[in-house]
Amino acid sequence: MKNAIAFAGLIALLFTLNSFTPQSTNTAMGNAWVKLGSRKVNFGLDRDVIRAGAKDGGFRKLKLQVTGGALSMHRMVVEYGNGTTDNIPLKHNFRRGQGTRVIDLQAGKRVIKNITFWYDSKNRSRRRATLTVFGRR
Repeated sequence: MKNAIAFAGLIALLFTLNSFTPQSTNTAMGNAWVKLGSRKVNFGLDRDVIRAGAKDGGFRKLKLQVTGGALSMHRMVVEYGNGTTDNIPLKHNFRRGQGTRVIDLQAGKRVIKNITFWYDSKNRSRRRATLTVFGRR
């Protein structure tokens, strides 16, 4: 009985100490992935814009995630806060649940004004895809 009480006390102590561990370095240093926006895409050839801004801060990297349906991406243009653009060719057929590699932005940390996508959806299941953009500081 004494061993069971001692064991329960040890477990409670470990849980208490674990709650005081510091945040992960990614979150503490601002390196966590931040959702910049998402769009539910239409069927056929289309273009969509996800607007960001200075309020979201600067980002060094982007990645995309496709859920719900399939999507054929043609290209992506990132417009920065200072008006310059970065044309990123993304010729890729995304299946549901698939994402991109990490995309490094030019010239380091940049404020993103908006991101424009050109795509078409080839989805035999009649489910519309959702495109989500994440940024990393």
